[in-house]
Amino acid sequence: MDTFSAQDIVDTVPSSLLVLDMDLTVHSANRAFYRTFQAEPEATVGRPLFELGTGQWDIPDLRRLLVEVVPRDGTVEGYEVGHDFPGIGVKCMRLNARKIFRPGNGIPFLLLAIDDVTAEHEARGDAERQDRLATSIVDTVRDPMVVLEGDMTVAQASRSFVRLFGDEGGDLVGRSLYDLAQGKWRVGRLQELLARVVPDDTALDGFEVEDEFPGLGRRIFRLNARKVFRPGNHVTRLLLVFEDVTEARLLERHRDLLAAELAHRIKNSLQIITSFVSYEIRRAAEPCIAGYKAMQARIGAVAGLYDVISRSASLGPVPVGPYLEGIAGSLRSSLLGTDTGVAVAVEAEPLFIVSDHAVTIGLIVNELATNAVKYAFPNGRGRILLGFARRDGDVVLTVADDGVGLAATSGSNPASGKGSRFVEAFVRQVGGTLATASGRTGTTYTVRLPISILAEP
Repeated sequence: MDTFSAQDIVDTVPSSLLVLDMDLTVHSANRAFYRTFQAEPEATVGRPLFELGTGQWDIPDLRRLLVEVVPRDGTVEGYEVGHDFPGIGVKCMRLNARKIFRPGNGIPFLLLAIDDVTAEHEARGDAERQDRLATSIVDTVRDPMVVLEGDMTVAQASRSFVRLFGDEGGDLVGRSLYDLAQGKWRVGRLQELLARVVPDDTALDGFEVEDEFPGLGRRIFRLNARKVFRPGNHVTRLLLVFEDVTEARLLERHRDLLAAELAHRIKNSLQIITSFVSYEIRRAAEPCIAGYKAMQARIGAVAGLYDVISRSASLGPVPVGPYLEGIAGSLRSSLLGTDTGVAVAVEAEPLFIVSDHAVTIGLIVNELATNAVKYAFPNGRGRILLGFARRDGDVVLTVADDGVGLAATSGSNPASGKGSRFVEAFVRQVGGTLATASGRTGTTYTVRLPISILAEP
């Protein structure tokens, strides 16, 4: 069986190894030492360690370690030394030294293992610099900000966060987010969303929490979260930003209340005007009644919009379905009455339109439906359908009846010309187009509108 020398074994070790006599003369070195420190065996073996090269190994910390510590304690582990070596540059070395005895004669010598940890120290330094930079950024941001570990414990908190939530005593670092502010962040849906940010690489945007916070009163915070990586060691953390939107939300609510009150008052004013028109209808001569009723229906259409607004307590998007139902109700009460065989129905997708166009669209529907009520059903029976839906990238408004058709009513509809001009003007105002289909089975008006009239609820 082949035998291997101790030098063969030492040469396979990746760490630099030196065997020193007790007077610190180099007895032997391995290949890793020669390669790392660019030394030659003939200039190394048999020479005092501190005289190697140009004396670059005469390092005060290393001299103290080998002259004082190792002979006294017998061993040293993990001792780090930094030095600038000529021709090589700065090296950071981790030293392990042990006093051992030569078999047979018991002569002591020193075994010195040297690991080059320069890259590790550089990475650690970069990470520390990045941490300091991140801390500066976090402390500069106005909104409260906190960096969380994967288990939702606080790794770092901005000054603004500490000012708001750090008055409970003790350091925030290491504490669970859900234990802060007397557990106000322990919200089931928030916990569920935050738990998905790191593993699923998702983002949390605009999640709002409203509650009574200790020392702050009732506050509304909007939360945004992102996954971040810590440079150097690739640790994944979660960055959570708290935006205090209390004032903005209260202003919105106040605005909505004012909008609802304003809409309610406008609706009441229009109803008063409608009552005056009704009074004039009762007094007017027969030729004037049709004009008064048309005026009444138009005012009712506008009042219907403000009725919807007052009930939704907002000046925002108008829900189409309730709005068309309001116009249908106005038609039934002002033109049809209770004793009628004409029905008005609504089929609308759950869409919302911007409030700026709502009145115009309501007047289009009112004009077309009013003409149908007045002229499409000479026998007093029929059905009018008000429709609103998406179609082929546009929005389509329809007013359809199952009456006698335009050809049968052209001679008896003195207001149709003026009403048509009104409708065409309103359609142009909202950037739409109008198409008409009519026959013996009824008439359908189709108004194709741009998608831009729609709004998010």
